[in-house]
Amino acid sequence: MASDEDTYVPDFLPERNGGQKRDLFQYFGRASLLNSVEICVSEPEKRSTISSVGIKETYTVYLVETRIKDTGNKGIVDAPTSLWRRYSEFELLRNYLLVTYPAIVVPPLPEKRGIIHWQQFTTADNFDPDFIERRRVGLENFMLRVASHPTLSQDKLFHAFLQQEENWKESVYETGFQAKSDSRLKSLNASFRLKKPDRQFEEVKNYGADLQTNISNLLKIRAKLAERLYGIHKIHGNYGRVFSEWSGIEKKMGDGLQSAGHYMDVYAASIDSLLEEEEQYADQLKEYLFYSDALKSVCRKQEVMQYELERHEENLNAKVKQNEELTSGQSSGFSFKGMTKLFKTETPESKEAKIKQLEEQIDEAEQTVKKSQEEVTTFLDLALKDIERFRKQKVRDLREIFINYAILQIKMSKKGIAVWTNAKECFQKM
Repeated sequence: MASDEDTYVPDFLPERNGGQKRDLFQYFGRASLLNSVEICVSEPEKRSTISSVGIKETYTVYLVETRIKDTGNKGIVDAPTSLWRRYSEFELLRNYLLVTYPAIVVPPLPEKRGIIHWQQFTTADNFDPDFIERRRVGLENFMLRVASHPTLSQDKLFHAFLQQEENWKESVYETGFQAKSDSRLKSLNASFRLKKPDRQFEEVKNYGADLQTNISNLLKIRAKLAERLYGIHKIHGNYGRVFSEWSGIEKKMGDGLQSAGHYMDVYAASIDSLLEEEEQYADQLKEYLFYSDALKSVCRKQEVMQYELERHEENLNAKVKQNEELTSGQSSGFSFKGMTKLFKTETPESKEAKIKQLEEQIDEAEQTVKKSQEEVTTFLDLALKDIERFRKQKVRDLREIFINYAILQIKMSKKGIAVWTNAKECFQKM
């Protein structure tokens, strides 16, 4: 079993803390791919193609670069690579990981479309430079999350994603992961029919729902505050305009009013960069909003497996009961087969053949139940370990998010104090 050090997932990743690169060794355990390679997503580029039916398609590609740090780990990543990936290819990678590793809390992708609430207008433009940059950071974060995971980082198709630009998608589809996913869609509502739901996963599922609710509410409050702060700061620009106009008709007070107006203009303009910085912390919170879906996804998979086990057990119990009734010659209820016995006596040979057939079916059903039980047990062990890993990661990450957010609010408040302190000095010199 890997130690906590081996399975450690980063508190926060490069470019998440004021653009400062960090020493990743203190964040990743020995099992991490990031100990031997560097991965970055950069240089988003807008491209256009013409489809076979003559329709122009415009999209953004991102440069995924991989550099070797530890030459002793060749074979995982053989050489430095640079290749272009679309958002849809990141989606395909994640969907493949979700199906292939059902017991793992797979890291989420950044949202496909973004809306910034605090501006005077909202934008859902997928090619807005600010949104593209935020998505780039989110995609890099996704790659580093996967590369830091002790299991996901060892996946061959993930390695191919980093190195194989041609035919990578075809390699993914050849795994048949879509068929595995579709085969269990019929049991999507299994939780409503479970006779013995697992208490631990019920708690995780409820926690995931509560986590999603709390973070969603937090983001709504933050968006409202940001919108009001934006308006309040911009209104200070009116102070600047009035003081500037007023200074033109004053002789002794003119310089003081002009200077105070300048500080008001600076204060009004400062909110743009501050809220853009704050938006980064909102994106980090959104990651955990989406992580709650990944938690619930693991729980749904457990419910499907539990439902299949219960069906196999029901089938085994029915066969055993049928065999007991046939052996004893008793029936627990009315059946058309039972009615035939009133008119026709079953021969010992026929009865013995039926019993033998049932015993074979019981043996087969017992093997099916045993296999299903082993699958459920293995899934529970893997899933609960990875959920615990996720919980440790979440505590570290959210702690850092909230501390940095508080520091930003202090910085914003100090900015306001400094502006009004300078304005006071201007007024005192009049």
